[in-house]
Amino acid sequence: MKLMTLAAAAFGLIAGAAAAQDWPQGDVQYIIPFGPGGESDITARLQQPYFKELYGKELVISYQPGGGGAVGWSQLNTMPGDGSVIMGVNLPHIILQPARGNVGYQTDDITAVYMFHFTPDAIVVNADSPYQTLEDLVADAKANPGRVTFSGSGKGSANHLAQLLFDEMAGIQTTYVAFGGTGEAVTALLGNQVSAEWGYTTVGKAQGDQVRMLAVAMEERHPAFPDVPTFRELGYDLVSGAYRGVAVPKSAPEEVRKAVSDAIGAINANPEFRQRMLDGGFALIDIPYGEAMDAFMAERKTTYLNAAQRAGLIQ
Repeated sequence: MKLMTLAAAAFGLIAGAAAAQDWPQGDVQYIIPFGPGGESDITARLQQPYFKELYGKELVISYQPGGGGAVGWSQLNTMPGDGSVIMGVNLPHIILQPARGNVGYQTDDITAVYMFHFTPDAIVVNADSPYQTLEDLVADAKANPGRVTFSGSGKGSANHLAQLLFDEMAGIQTTYVAFGGTGEAVTALLGNQVSAEWGYTTVGKAQGDQVRMLAVAMEERHPAFPDVPTFRELGYDLVSGAYRGVAVPKSAPEEVRKAVSDAIGAINANPEFRQRMLDGGFALIDIPYGEAMDAFMAERKTTYLNAAQRAGLIQ
């Protein structure tokens, strides 16, 4: 999942997508199962012009919010499987939501055909925070168990799982304060209601000089933040974040699944698109439909469920 790894393969993806003569037949409805303005919406809108460039058709974005995405995902398989409808999907949501209760769908009901990016978890503090480094924060947490507080998006989110995993790795006990989303968590941080935030690299990008990132949960440093170390560099094997991709209804035939996968892969291969994503603080991955997707989902499922079980989020 290293950044910028497509190289020559990019041209093959583009050619393959452009050669899919039978798809799309017309404009494609791209359903985001959240409200407008979030990271899922932002990335979908970044994809739109590149889809039009490839096919001469529109990606028509619509929203179906509710239940942290569950309302949309529970209805995905009632939609046409002819490729006229695709839907955004998010991890860890589609794994943890069904594990925690009846949300109208199971993880295996979701046919993900391409995972194209993730927002890496990051510990973010105010610019005037006494924590200059990650070790400053860890030292304080060890000296004062439970008193270091983090804002973050809701319980069972990528932020929450990162906090649980890091506490375990560092041998500390911190307090996680769940908010309704990234925006609310940032407001709490900037208002000094918490010690720090378990946020994303996108928070560091959006807030600029108001905040400082202590570490990012990536395999290598983010190109937009070359001075911010990874957790791995600091001795903590943490690579995590909110992963996003595209799914189709289960009734979609193999050729449609492959065509949609190729299309999202071709967009992801576009150097201009990739740069715009990186400039926004996102990180790019390339997990296409098939064996790669199966292996990726199996690995993520094990990681998320084990962490959630240890934390008492699921039985």
